[in-house]
Amino acid sequence: MNFYPQEKIALFIDGSNLYAAARALGFDIDYKRLLELFSAKGQLVRSYYYTALMEDQEYLPIRPLVDWLDYNGYTMVTKPTKEFTDSAGRRKIKGNMDMELAIDVLEMAEHLDHIVLFSGDGDFRRLVEAVQRKGVRVTVVSTFRSQPPMVADELRRQADVFIELSELEQMIARQPRHDHHHQATPANGGRTDGDGDEDEFLETA
Repeated sequence: MNFYPQEKIALFIDGSNLYAAARALGFDIDYKRLLELFSAKGQLVRSYYYTALMEDQEYLPIRPLVDWLDYNGYTMVTKPTKEFTDSAGRRKIKGNMDMELAIDVLEMAEHLDHIVLFSGDGDFRRLVEAVQRKGVRVTVVSTFRSQPPMVADELRRQADVFIELSELEQMIARQPRHDHHHQATPANGGRTDGDGDEDEFLETA
C-alpha cells in the first residue's frame, strides 16, 4: 500500500457497497481491524461510514453495527430509506448515499493528503478526479475478483492507487470465534447469537 507516515488520511466507506464486495469474496469485515490497519499507515483524521436505514422496522439487523461503529471511531452518516413502486408494480427500497459521501469528500479534501474510498461505484469517478485536482491522492478499495466485478473500470483507472479487497482479507477479515462467551465482533452487527449471519442486512442500490 502506497502511504506516507506524515499524510493526513480519511476513510470514506460506502457501507452497502463494501458489504456486498466482502460478501461476494466470502468474508466478513472486522471494522476494528480495518481501522487499526489504516491508522498505522499515516495520520488518520476521520473514518466515515455511510448507510441508509429502514426507520419503520422494529428491529434492524444493521442497527447494532451502526451503534458499534459510532462508539468505536467511525463517523456515521445515515438517512432513512425511501419506499417506492416501480413501473412493474414491485415495491422497492431506495437508499443511495452517493450525494452525502461526495459532499463530505469535497468538504474534507482541503484538510487531507490522502482519501481512501471504499466503493467500486463508477459514479464516483468525477469526484475522485475533482479532489485529485486539489492535490489530494485517492486510493480506491474494491474488488474485480468477484463475479461480476464490483469495481467500475473507469473508477479503478482514475484512482491513484487501487487496492484489491481480497488482498486485505488476512488483515481485516473477522476471525472465527472459538468460544461462545466471546464478545460479538462488530462485523456481525454486534449481535451475540454467534452465527454471524448477515443475510438480513439492508442492501441498497
